[in-house]
Amino acid sequence: MTITGTEAYEAMRSHHELLSEQLSSRAAAVSEAVTAGRPHDAAVADLVGYLAREILPHALAEEETVYPAAAAARCALVGTVNEMAAEHDTLSAAAETLAGQTDGWVAAEQARQVADLFAGHAARENDVLLPVLLSDEDTDLAALLAHMRHRAEEAGKSDRTRKAAVRDPEGALFGLLLEAGRALARADQADLACQLAAAAWAAVREDRPDLAVTATAALHGLARRVTAAPTGPAKSARAQETASPPAGAASEPELDVRNMAPAQRHETIFATYQDLEPGRGFILVNDHDPKPLWYQFEAEQSGQYTWDSIEAGPQVWRVRIGRAPAAAKAGDRGAASGGQFGPGARNAEPDLDVRQIAHFQRHDAIFIAYQALAPGAGFVLINDHDPLPLRYQFEARHADEFTWDYLEAGPRTWRVRIGRPGE
Repeated sequence: MTITGTEAYEAMRSHHELLSEQLSSRAAAVSEAVTAGRPHDAAVADLVGYLAREILPHALAEEETVYPAAAAARCALVGTVNEMAAEHDTLSAAAETLAGQTDGWVAAEQARQVADLFAGHAARENDVLLPVLLSDEDTDLAALLAHMRHRAEEAGKSDRTRKAAVRDPEGALFGLLLEAGRALARADQADLACQLAAAAWAAVREDRPDLAVTATAALHGLARRVTAAPTGPAKSARAQETASPPAGAASEPELDVRNMAPAQRHETIFATYQDLEPGRGFILVNDHDPKPLWYQFEAEQSGQYTWDSIEAGPQVWRVRIGRAPAAAKAGDRGAASGGQFGPGARNAEPDLDVRQIAHFQRHDAIFIAYQALAPGAGFVLINDHDPLPLRYQFEARHADEFTWDYLEAGPRTWRVRIGRPGE
């Protein structure tokens, strides 16, 4: 049976309304159980199960169908599409948190927030994305709906979409790291937050691509808070953005990612870079400042790549990305580790100020920063109390594999240089 674009549009809106109503009723059931003093575990399990069975497969299908089509139909929607994809990650993380929540009142509030987030999210799709697709002559909305339904059915059968209902300590820890990065950004250390998020992205990129996508989405938000050039060794590389592109760049190929799904862009760019011969490059064409990508290159390819700005907005950005003449051919991701958490940091090591981070998140952020260090590198921990308990944890987990040097010892501020010994 063939349907019209208008009928597909109405079907999509109706499906969003149904999903929102079902999710809201389950969130209300959690609240009612808690308010009445009844066990809330069954209601929470029902809500998390609905997220895993219906909401998350639907979200994944949208990212593979509706979102790329909306971005292709109107370039101005790319930012909105990126934000909405990030909201999908938030929903997935919220399901993970709810699955392990034991406090009833906290669970009820989190359930309400999840329902409100999805309701607002669906409304934006209805009011912003779908009307554009309906009016676009090059978009077959009926075919798009059919494709999305097929992808949602496949996603519903995938274990990957059910991971939110299963305990995932690594994912939970990664979420804490990104929250620590956001806290750093709110404390006017957005550059350091971006470097930490990029280093985490590089660490999980191969083994946990789902977490890598989450890190990339978070990095886009953190990068918007960076108002000045990064400090330390990154500054000289960053300065290349204002330099003239090298001779011969005009004849190099362009990689235009504006019509790609946001989740596919960075991996495509890195795959193109990995295929370059030393001294060669390509012109990246993007619809926003690729600053988050630059942090990822610093995290994974520091000293191995070149970055030359050719055009800097407001509608189009062009950057010439090249492989340095002396750089090793692609593939060895350990050859050049990251930013201020890599070997380039030895002469200008970063501060990791955890005073604005929630206490229960501090040690996780510190250990992840340590894990990202290259041999011989370090960072300066800034704390509001003597981090002696942390020292005991380092002794238990990394005996003889770390260095610990007090730089300042109170009474209000403690600074400790934590490093990884050289090879």
